[in-house]
Amino acid sequence: MRQFSACIEWLFAREGDNFADRLRLAHRAGLSAVEFWRWTNKDIDAIASAVAETGIAVSGLVAEPMIALTNPANNETWLEGLQRSITVAQRLGAPVLIAQAGDDLPEFSRAAQRAALISVLIAGADKLRGSGVRLGLEPLNTRIDHVGYYLSSTMEGLDIVDEVGRPEIGIVYDIYHSAVMGERTEDVIGERTDRIVHVHVADHPGRNDPGTGGIDLLDRLNWLYAHGYRGRIGLEYRPMTEEAEAVRAVVKLLSA
Repeated sequence: MRQFSACIEWLFAREGDNFADRLRLAHRAGLSAVEFWRWTNKDIDAIASAVAETGIAVSGLVAEPMIALTNPANNETWLEGLQRSITVAQRLGAPVLIAQAGDDLPEFSRAAQRAALISVLIAGADKLRGSGVRLGLEPLNTRIDHVGYYLSSTMEGLDIVDEVGRPEIGIVYDIYHSAVMGERTEDVIGERTDRIVHVHVADHPGRNDPGTGGIDLLDRLNWLYAHGYRGRIGLEYRPMTEEAEAVRAVVKLLSA
């Protein structure tokens, strides 16, 4: 049975709401897990209370600070933040931290940036070792949403993970970003499904509800599961309606 995680940055959001109430709304809608982005701008005590109250799981959050890992000058700052992020993830029971590579920096060659990224991920793996938390490096599309980002290729992301060579480090495979970049899931993942620590979905165009655009999301998910993926599916999309029934319809569509 597939498990889904609602990204409550967009789902179950109400203007002026208490962020922790989004966990309760997701639970009432039948979701077994939620995820969110930054933790430093949120009331972690309130989120922990909502988790304890509802029993809903937190599947992941972002490793902060969100600074360019392609710049070696940022290594120490990011690693200090990673340690704090691990502590928060452990408190909430989250098995995944999400890392973004940062921008493609013109003052450094691509090779130098890749070396910096690999170096800091190896150091990060040492901090993650034995924590029960894995870090997922996330490739993003540079055609629409993240122009100038360093890592737009899923295959390059997997190659970086392989070069790091640590079980604590994998990728977040966002099917939306991959499809926008013109990638076919079976081509870019191949036999490396085990490197995926988390999956995200949204449709295109619009980055809206699955089923409203042209990405073959169900086929891609079916392929991933047929090739060994067993993690959660993160519903990271901009909903076209605030109704909980629409989220349940997405879960039904992607469970087929």
